[in-house]
Amino acid sequence: MTQLFIQLTQTVTGAVITIIALLLVAVIIGYFTAWIYAKSVYSPVIKGLEIDKAGLNKEVSALKEDKDKLTAKVEKLNDKIGRLEEESAQKDKEIKKLSKSKK
Repeated sequence: MTQLFIQLTQTVTGAVITIIALLLVAVIIGYFTAWIYAKSVYSPVIKGLEIDKAGLNKEVSALKEDKDKLTAKVEKLNDKIGRLEEESAQKDKEIKKLSKSKK
């Protein structure tokens, strides 16, 4: 077996195979190291962003509820305005009648 290894290292093909194998090992080590580094650096950032997102979703739902309440209030006020305009129109008619009867 040692003769085979020695013979492989002495030939060009053996050297190419050895170089490719070593490069593949280096790529695997580099990829694994980068994955661990990214996981350790970005995991706290991602958790913080998820917490912020949850808080913002709560704020959005609260704002939607406020919007619904305000929309209902606006509708009530518009109804009141309509009633007051009708009353005003009736009062104007009464004033015209009274002013005509006075003359």
